[in-house]
Amino acid sequence: MSSISFFEKGNGQAVILIHGFCETNELWNYFATHLSKDFRVICPNLPGCGDTLLAGDDISMEKIAVELEAWMEENHIDNPIIIGHSLGGYVTLALLELMDRKLKAVGLFHSTAFADDDSKKGLRDRTVIFLKKNGVGTFVTSFIPPLFSDNQREEFKDEIALAIAQAKNCSLNGLVALTKAMRDRNDRFEVLKEYSGPKLMIAGIEDGAIKIELSRLQKNAFTDYFELENTGHMGMIEQKEKTLEIVREFCKKATG
Repeated sequence: MSSISFFEKGNGQAVILIHGFCETNELWNYFATHLSKDFRVICPNLPGCGDTLLAGDDISMEKIAVELEAWMEENHIDNPIIIGHSLGGYVTLALLELMDRKLKAVGLFHSTAFADDDSKKGLRDRTVIFLKKNGVGTFVTSFIPPLFSDNQREEFKDEIALAIAQAKNCSLNGLVALTKAMRDRNDRFEVLKEYSGPKLMIAGIEDGAIKIELSRLQKNAFTDYFELENTGHMGMIEQKEKTLEIVREFCKKATG
């Protein structure tokens, strides 16, 4: 029996939305409500996040993918469209490598197929040290606000406060293990390129976590590519209606 906690809404083509680092499936509440008019929308919590416990102290993208594949089988989720935000995108690509044509379509939402470079790996190492020293609450309070575009933080202060509150539902061992898993993940650009199904990328021009230059290097690997102006790493909040429509149209096109 899978330990993955999740919620689902609607019927029809399965669409799995995977949250990012320091997030839970609550991130997708708005999207799930609206997409469920056309699709069966399923939103899992990754290990160490929300109600999904992390067994042990170590995890990898490959292990998460294997666990999610078993969870899909248990819950009769066949040929899904999978869209992942940030860390959720890394998990999506690990699932793509594992399942390939068993997936109808994939999407990266402020994410990348490239592995971390040395600079980013150093940042991950410092994150682990900070988490262990200061705990989840202090970390997420400093980590979440910069995910939003500088000039929109005041406008989205309530959403930022909610995101921080939700992030506190991640466990310390979960966040440490996920940070290491992101640091050590494989480059999956070739996996992405070789996949012949529909592929979506949504990128934020002001994204501080996934630089726009990095997204543009991958542009030609996608069938559908969108850049969001005045947007940081949280397009599903910063450009809620626009990104919802992009995702809806992508899913409809992939299904049609």
